[in-house]
Amino acid sequence: MRFVVLFLYLVLLGGLFKGQLYAANISNDKPNFLWIVSEDNSYFFSRLYNKQGAEMPNVEVLAKDGLIFNNAFSNAPVCSTARSTLATGVYASKIALNYHRRFIESQLPQGLRPIAQLLKAEGYYTSNNVKNDFNFVEHKNDPVWDASSNTASWKARANKQPFFHMQTFTTTHEYNLHFPVTDVTRKPTKHKPDAIKLPPIYPDTALFRYTFARYLDQHQVLDKKIGKLIKQLKADGELENTFIFYFGDHGGVLPGTKGYVNDLGLHIPLVVRVPENYRHLLHPSMQKLKNTKIDGFINFVDFAPTLLKLANAKANPYHDGKAFLGFDVSLQQLNQRDDSFAYADRFDEKIDMVRTLRKGNLKYVRNYMPYIPNALFNQYRYRQAAYQQWKDLFQQQKLNAVQSAFFKAKPAEALYDISVDPFETHNLAQDPNYQSQLIALRKRLNNQLKSMPDLAFFPESHLAQYAFKSPHKFGEQNISEIAQLIDIANLQLLSWSQAKPQLIKALNSNAQWQQYWALIGFTYFAQQAGDQVDQISNLLAHPNPVIAARAVEFLTLATDYNPSIVIPQLIERTNDTLSALEITNIATVLHDLEGYTFDITTKPEWREATKSDTNQHLQRVTHYWTSSRIKYLKPSLGKNEL
Repeated sequence: MRFVVLFLYLVLLGGLFKGQLYAANISNDKPNFLWIVSEDNSYFFSRLYNKQGAEMPNVEVLAKDGLIFNNAFSNAPVCSTARSTLATGVYASKIALNYHRRFIESQLPQGLRPIAQLLKAEGYYTSNNVKNDFNFVEHKNDPVWDASSNTASWKARANKQPFFHMQTFTTTHEYNLHFPVTDVTRKPTKHKPDAIKLPPIYPDTALFRYTFARYLDQHQVLDKKIGKLIKQLKADGELENTFIFYFGDHGGVLPGTKGYVNDLGLHIPLVVRVPENYRHLLHPSMQKLKNTKIDGFINFVDFAPTLLKLANAKANPYHDGKAFLGFDVSLQQLNQRDDSFAYADRFDEKIDMVRTLRKGNLKYVRNYMPYIPNALFNQYRYRQAAYQQWKDLFQQQKLNAVQSAFFKAKPAEALYDISVDPFETHNLAQDPNYQSQLIALRKRLNNQLKSMPDLAFFPESHLAQYAFKSPHKFGEQNISEIAQLIDIANLQLLSWSQAKPQLIKALNSNAQWQQYWALIGFTYFAQQAGDQVDQISNLLAHPNPVIAARAVEFLTLATDYNPSIVIPQLIERTNDTLSALEITNIATVLHDLEGYTFDITTKPEWREATKSDTNQHLQRVTHYWTSSRIKYLKPSLGKNEL
């Protein structure tokens, strides 16, 4: 017995000693990190994932010496929200970073620092070329990066100093598809449009096939730029000292993808090249892998913890993710990961609220404002000719049911089997064979939103006033109320007879945000809730114009109420730009669904930015949002015009 005890003690001591030597070895010899980020592109456009994707030889060379992640996801389908998640390792709606573009930047909680700053503290030189697009405050006296510009690179570091460099290429950004329809015949593509097989959600037109082919061309332009960057890394003698991550900043960019939490909007390409000099940092089961496909799920919240582990740095307690590479992350453990959480709120002037939770092949989608169609007008999205054609064909009734779904009300909840339905066209939420899975995922999502807590159950205007200066503290102080609001929002999932008494109770409360979610619930049940018209009409005089506007929304969709006069009056009543923006969003819903127009007066604070403005970014985005909405909603424009 003594021999056994002594033997176990020596084994334990040896393991600890070996671990200390290992830690000491890598603490003085840290790898470099290079993030190569391509904008707005889904996994779907790369030949590594899809046989009709673009050939990207330089990315494929990276894959030959590394890992191809089959299931990598951005936690949000748009730039600033996704990048804020990537930088912080925290779910964006937990700390008020979930609105794109930012109106006001949110303060990060004390103790939570962007990954670039955490690595700086570990002795790294950090550089960014050139896009940040973060929704949090970047303090001038404590910059995120050592260098951030269109000339920044790892070359400015001290001799033998490890580096973390982030390189973003705009080659695949959405704006590259803002071309005139005449390009279809005037500017041929290298990829043949006639060979393109489109996802079933799209009409099979020459314009859509050309758009797809043109985007594949852009991927090959991107690949050449990536090759040039890797060539420079190799020339500097750092290729085998550097973990190279190639990935998209979210999905996209064909219509209905960027800005939407479907698989095409979230599922990104991710290739990690593992350097020969640092393969020992990985688990033994991972050290020799090359050109290997990994099925385990990876999310943006996992990236920051991964770099910390590979740099032998202390884990950050704020991080919601977990490292996917490291000495204690085995291949078996990695492939067992099978969940992903995502969020979508305001994108520019378009306001909606959706949360998703995926477990394995099953994806649960919760639409909190289900009567708002995905196609709700958004000026920047509709610059794309294919978007315009899609809408025109819908209005001409030339689309089938799957292609028309984008322009119709959404289900309050949906369940999809991605393995057989990758484009999310067949909702299994009512299928009796899937009820146990539906209920389990619904419960899990609710628990997650309440425990975070998810701040977006308060309108952005309220958060900007009370939460953005200390979002973590605000969440702690309001966790019980947020849970109540989630429960009220979830009354949409009940039958009308079950939901009605609880919606009435919330409507009659003195809590304005309970009233807010009750009104959204009544609007969802609009055709059944006609007996609530008188009571809800009383809220037109509510002191909060946003609550009054939600009452207008219900009355218009439930009755023959004409909102054209009241909506501009409510906008005039508020001096809060975000409240006005939400009211114009409601007006857009009523315009797109019912054809109403609105003559809205521009306010002085909505003017264009000038050089003298102290916050030109805020002025620019405010003018862009409001002017886009006002122009679209004016009576001079017909219902079908853009």
